[in-house]
Amino acid sequence: MINLIPNEEKKKMVHNFYYRLVILLLFMFGFATCFAILAISPSYVFSRSKENVVNEKLSIQEAEPVPVLDQKTLDAMQDLDHKLSLVENVQANKFVVSEKIINEIMNSKVLNIKITRISYDNNGVDGQKIGIYGTAPSRERLLLFRYALEDNVSFQNVDLPISNFIKGSNIQFYLTLIPRSSAD
Repeated sequence: MINLIPNEEKKKMVHNFYYRLVILLLFMFGFATCFAILAISPSYVFSRSKENVVNEKLSIQEAEPVPVLDQKTLDAMQDLDHKLSLVENVQANKFVVSEKIINEIMNSKVLNIKITRISYDNNGVDGQKIGIYGTAPSRERLLLFRYALEDNVSFQNVDLPISNFIKGSNIQFYLTLIPRSSAD
C-alpha cells in the first residue's frame, strides 16, 4: 500500500490527535471533579448542620447560670474530701516493696547468683522484712552477695543464717533484708 499523504500533512494530523486527546482528558477530569463535588455535598451539608446544632446547644448551656449548691451537697463534699485525705495519708505512710527496692537487690546481685523468689513481710512486731530465696554456686559467691547487700545504703540490716553455709556448692539460700525507712 502506497502512502500518498505528504509528511507535512502527517505531522499536522499527529498534532491534531494529541490536541484532541488533551481536550478529551481535560473534559473527563472536569466531569470527574463535578461528580465528586456532587457526591460529597450532602455529607458536607449534613456535617455543617450538625455543627450548627452543637454550637447552639453549647451557647445555651454556657448561658445557663450555675446552680447554687445547697448545704446538704456542701456537707457531702466536705465529708468526701475528709475521707479522701484520710485514705491518702494512710497510703503515704504505708511501705510498699517498690521497683526501687527490687532494682537495688538486682544491682547488688553477684555473678552466678540466681534469685528464685523475693518475699515481703510486714508484721507489726518485727516491722518490714524482705526475704530473698535463691541458689549460689559456692560459699564465696554467697558471701560476696551478702557483702554487696550490706554495702547498699537502701538496706539497714542483712541477715544470712549460718545454716546456708553447710553445703559447699549449689547452695539453696535464704536471706532477710530490712530496708531503710525514708525517714532515716
